[in-house]
Amino acid sequence: MLFSGKLFRQESSNKSVRKMIKKKMLSLLLLSLSGCVSTTEELIKAGDWYQVGYQDGVVGRPARTVKELSRLGQVQQGDYDQGYLKGVTEYCNPEFAYQIGLSGQYYEGVCEGTPQSQQFRMEWQRGWDSYND
Repeated sequence: MLFSGKLFRQESSNKSVRKMIKKKMLSLLLLSLSGCVSTTEELIKAGDWYQVGYQDGVVGRPARTVKELSRLGQVQQGDYDQGYLKGVTEYCNPEFAYQIGLSGQYYEGVCEGTPQSQQFRMEWQRGWDSYND
């Protein structure tokens, strides 16, 4: 009986270590990717509204309102919208949804209305549940 309890604790401990390593590796990956992206302020100064929209969409951020965008400067709404659509299309890929949830990123519903929204939500939820275990 003592042996089985010890084995259970060791197995449980190994799962915790593996889970912690996965989270650390994912965090490092996300951090390294974010270092390659221009800041929103730089893009606004350059007038690259397509890229501002793309960056908002690809990270699953809800689209900025006209009021929010107008506070940022002389906005090109069409460019922002096109970039956002491209970014959100990439974000809403169900193949990445599990990893998004596993990283602890909250899903803000930006994929609703897309053809694969249900599959995305299910995969994200599976990752989110693992993150919170």
